[in-house]
This record gives sequence, C-alpha cells and structure tokens, in this order.
Amino acid sequence: MSATEERPVLVATEADDVTADMVITELNRRSVPVIRFNPADICDGLTVSARYGIRPAHAAGRMLTPSRDARLDEVRSVYWRRPTWPTFPHLSPDDARFAAAQTRYGLGGVLHALASPLWVNHPFRNAEADYKPHQLAHAERLGLAVPATLITNDPTEARAFVAAHAAVIHKTLRATFYQRDGAPVVSWAEQVTADEIDDRVRIVPHLFQERVEKAYDVRVLIVGYHVFAVRIESDLLDWRRDYSALAYSVISLPTPLEAALCTFLDTFGLVSGSFDLAVDRAGTYWFLELNPNGQWGWLEENTGMPMSAAFADLLAQGGSTRD
Repeated sequence: MSATEERPVLVATEADDVTADMVITELNRRSVPVIRFNPADICDGLTVSARYGIRPAHAAGRMLTPSRDARLDEVRSVYWRRPTWPTFPHLSPDDARFAAAQTRYGLGGVLHALASPLWVNHPFRNAEADYKPHQLAHAERLGLAVPATLITNDPTEARAFVAAHAAVIHKTLRATFYQRDGAPVVSWAEQVTADEIDDRVRIVPHLFQERVEKAYDVRVLIVGYHVFAVRIESDLLDWRRDYSALAYSVISLPTPLEAALCTFLDTFGLVSGSFDLAVDRAGTYWFLELNPNGQWGWLEENTGMPMSAAFADLLAQGGSTRD
C-alpha cells in the first residue's frame, strides 16, 4: 500500500447519520482509511493533540478515537458532515459555556488549521454561504432568476410588499430547532396575507418572497465536478412537509444554469452544495436557496444516482474538485 493510500479521511458527524454511513461504505470499498468522530465526544473517547513551533514537523498532531489513531498531518480530506458540539450538562452553566468555548476554539482550531486536506466543506465556507440574503444577492449577480424578495422587520414595508404581489410566502432566514410546550416546532414556507402581518414582525427580520407558480421543484446536488439534478413532483407549497407524497425523476439542467451553479459554489469556496430551484410553467428555473451541507441520501435511494460514490471519489482524491 502506498503512502497516499494510507492517508485517512476524517468524517465529522453525529452518531446517527445514515447519509455519512453511505459515504463511509463507499470509502471502505475503495480501501480508504476512515476516522469517524464527533466533537461532542471530546469528554468520552475523543482525544486530540497538536504542536506548533516544534520540530520535526511530523509531530504536528494526532487524533485518537476508541478504534482509530491518526496523524493530523497525514489527513487527505475532511468530510464536515453533521458534527455536534458538547454542551457539558454535568457542569454549572458558566463552566459549561467555558468548556464549550475551549472545545470549539481548541479542537475546531486544530482542525481548521490543517493545511493539506480537502474540506467537504470547510465550516468557515459553510457558514459564509448560509446567509440567505447573501445567496440571493449572489444569485442575481450570476444572472439567475430570483423571486421578488423582501427582508424586513418593518410591518408597513411587509404589508406593502404583500399587497404588491399576487401571492407571497414567508420563510425563515435559517432553520433553527426549537420547542414549544415540549413539542418540536418546524417552520415551513407558508403563504401570507397583508392582514396577517402585525407589530410582532418588528421583533426580528422576516423573509417575504413572491410565490413562484411552479410546475415542479428541482433539487440539485453538486459534488466536485458531478452535478445531480432531480425533479420533484408534488402538490405541496413546501415539499418537505410530506416526503411520502413526492415523485422523483432524474433530469439534465440547461448548460448555462449548470455552469452558473458551479460558479456559485466556487465563489463561496465550496466543493459541494444542494440547491433548491422552482420551475414555473414557462420553464423558467427560479433560484430559491442553497444548503451548503444539505441532505441527499434519500434522493440516491429514490433515483439510484451514485451520489455517495461521488462523495467517496472526491474525499479519496483529496485534491482538485472541478479542474
């Protein structure tokens, strides 16, 4: 086995992640060493050590899990999938905040400082691309069709915007898990009328968007130089409400659109991302949003497209993406 083949891939994710399992299975088929870990395990089975300003350079650092031991300078790529950070519930609130900060800036800092691996995707790049206003502005600059959108905490502005369009929906600016009376609350895209807008809008910025009278939705997954486009048929305004009501088919995107989406990722320094588009009855593709670390496993299961293999190829290569 060559030195390159011995270099491991780090997979950072939570304990139960079927999508990560699919990629790891593909890496195992390629005999690529994998070290799976979750930052939340720092107190229980995860150890990291790193040295700086010390020679020889090979002493740069190590990561240990209950079953793996890796030299950090030999890591070929990092799949930053769905990691969670420790909350230290056994500590007092102040101690827990302190411990959480030390972990994020210690463990996170060591990993972010790695010079050689390919990141899919680097968390800094994911975070930058996760702002919807930034996405919409960038999509416009690339010439993509963007529905009329208002982001405001001014009720008067919001009511005027809703009144000026035939139909308007409200969406959250970021999906955030929370509970109400102990029950999880999920925020879907919902149509809104001017009468429903009151002074509560002042509390935080809200996103209002002209509704696209769509014929169907499209989810596009880009992995390096691979582009996977899936047509999603449903009668739902927000297809995420009921996956059992969806029908899927593989499609090819118009070449200029595909090129624009690849450029979109390149601008943010991403090597992978999931785009949501809506196609109207005239055939126009409307940009809705990018999820830089979106789910895709269910699409492979329903279409047979080799998405996990594309991720495994990219991580095993550890080098260029669309070159």
